[in-house]
Amino acid sequence: MRRSLPRAPLATRATALHPGAWWLWALGLATAASRTTNPLLLALVIVVAGYVVAVRRTDAPWARSYAAFLKLGVLVLVVRLVFAFFLGSPVPGTHVLAELPEVPLPEWARGVRIGGRVTAEGMAFALYDGLKLATLLVCVGAANALANPARLLKSLPGALYEAGVAVVVAMTFAPHLVADVRRLRAARRLRGRGDRGLRGVVQVGLPVLEGALERSVALAAAMDARGYGRTARVPAAVRHTTTALTLGGLLGVCAGTYGLLAARGAGFGLPVLVAGAACALAGLRLGGRRAARTRYRPDRWGARAWLVSASGAAVAALMIHAAGVFPEALTPPAVPLHAPPLPRWPAAAVLLGLLPAAVAPAPPTGKEEKSHS
Repeated sequence: MRRSLPRAPLATRATALHPGAWWLWALGLATAASRTTNPLLLALVIVVAGYVVAVRRTDAPWARSYAAFLKLGVLVLVVRLVFAFFLGSPVPGTHVLAELPEVPLPEWARGVRIGGRVTAEGMAFALYDGLKLATLLVCVGAANALANPARLLKSLPGALYEAGVAVVVAMTFAPHLVADVRRLRAARRLRGRGDRGLRGVVQVGLPVLEGALERSVALAAAMDARGYGRTARVPAAVRHTTTALTLGGLLGVCAGTYGLLAARGAGFGLPVLVAGAACALAGLRLGGRRAARTRYRPDRWGARAWLVSASGAAVAALMIHAAGVFPEALTPPAVPLHAPPLPRWPAAAVLLGLLPAAVAPAPPTGKEEKSHS
């Protein structure tokens, strides 16, 4: 008799990972990417995020948007290189790749150059800079592909519910748009019609916009039917205290985050970040009194959610520490031109981001998903 191999437990309603854990994990990877311009480390971050998405995303519409974020990252990188090629780079270099005819500009445009020498050092600097931004987009795309936006909205504090609805609608617009474009292009191909060129784009774009408008109207009707926007009455002193704590806390979080991410200022960044987070949480706690709504079967923050979010926080913390210990390895200079090194323990720190691939529950698919629903 043939025995089947053991498989990882499937994600059900009770065991599914909290969507906030995926965002904390992705933000940790994005923080680590913001601390380096080393293309090897940035490529490693992209590989880690892509592997986790490949093994832990579902078949939901928002999970298919990861490819769109990858293409957007490639587009950003290409645009950055094209701008550096034709508009020049502030980095001086001696390895000339091409000599373009330079366009003379007036005196008031001093410092701007169109054409001229294209050096390998300038292109390397543009590559490092563009790859950094592309990696940030990939991390955001990973969070969009893994976190259920509806469950994320349900988990938000009551004070952020109204703003959260707008954010969730904005986050789901791109995945639904990609799904509509794929569905309409497949339908046109089945009917023997072309889906490429300007005519194909116009004929596909109009139904996509119509579908987006219909979803917007349906969403507005559903929100109105559910009494969206109703608030409870609270004293004026509570409202003013809530506003002061929330705004002051958010300012503290922004200042502390800037201190941690900047080259200098990590000493005051952490205390300011902790104090700002405490004030913001207190303000959100008070502001939740105005939300007259209940939660049906709220998502639990279990041990797996702690492990996933802790892996992202560990990657961010270790990369912030490594930026002070190995500044030249994490930000390799473009002048003189040489191959960037791969620091060992910062690379090992990035690999900690693979932990969700092992601890997060496997997504159900097909018949298995129906049997667990």
